[in-house]
Amino acid sequence: MYRDIEPLVKPVVPTFPLDDSLYCLDPEEVAFFKRQTGIQDEAALKTHIIDVQKEAYKVAPYACIRGFDFLHPNMSKLHIYNHILKRGSEGAILLDVGSCLGADVRKAAEDGYPVHNIIASDIKEAFSELGRNLFKSSSEPILFIPGDLFDPAFLSISQPASSVPESTMPDIQTLRSLNDLHGRVGVIHASKLFHLFDENKQLELARALGGLLSCESGSVICGTHTIASEKGIVTHTVLGVDLSYFCHSQETWASLWDGVVFAKGQVKVEMTTSTVNIGGIPFCLLHWSVTRL
Repeated sequence: MYRDIEPLVKPVVPTFPLDDSLYCLDPEEVAFFKRQTGIQDEAALKTHIIDVQKEAYKVAPYACIRGFDFLHPNMSKLHIYNHILKRGSEGAILLDVGSCLGADVRKAAEDGYPVHNIIASDIKEAFSELGRNLFKSSSEPILFIPGDLFDPAFLSISQPASSVPESTMPDIQTLRSLNDLHGRVGVIHASKLFHLFDENKQLELARALGGLLSCESGSVICGTHTIASEKGIVTHTVLGVDLSYFCHSQETWASLWDGVVFAKGQVKVEMTTSTVNIGGIPFCLLHWSVTRL
């Protein structure tokens, strides 16, 4: 029986019916899932993925599961991915928050990031077993820690590290919360996560993640999420339902990290953008990184 974590902050997530026509993998992603699952027939692979999607949607009726977005590795498409892999070769811990079924961490592991230094975390404990089912692995090679990022008992806000922690690094395989990692994480990945929350909660989450980041030059927080041309509330109509959510602009997102979470000049913020069409609605995506100098 899974431990049911009641979130302290509940984003608006209306439930829509599943739609198999939304399934879409590019050739590189198809090859990735063939390698990971061992299923070489594309029709059989699609059936397998849809079967897991249906089970995941019962646990978490999120838009990223309905739209098969959980299949797409985001981190490997970031402008800073080669730097991330380099940090892995140097022994840095990689933490993927909002990891869902684990596509990003498994892609990083496949690309050479040491598995023993990878941690995945999400609020749904069931995502661990669902990830094993999706990737057809009998055991979990990557540590998964379920928890609520807004629960101080799991992740409290602390000031960004100014020095290397004096205490001994805990065995990450024994971790039950992220609080033991303050100032110790070399790479933090958070994709399709921030835009689920309002402006104040986005700041709270940014501060919490900033406190986890190592002070070592080159340590990085990165991710992808929707943005707007101007900071504010954005509204879209999806299947007859009006959805409203808060978006930063490129300028306000950069100033949030360089000047609010971190002191001005402590970090370098880099960004690129792209546009994705979902259900006939164009969404502007921000691909970003915040690197300690």
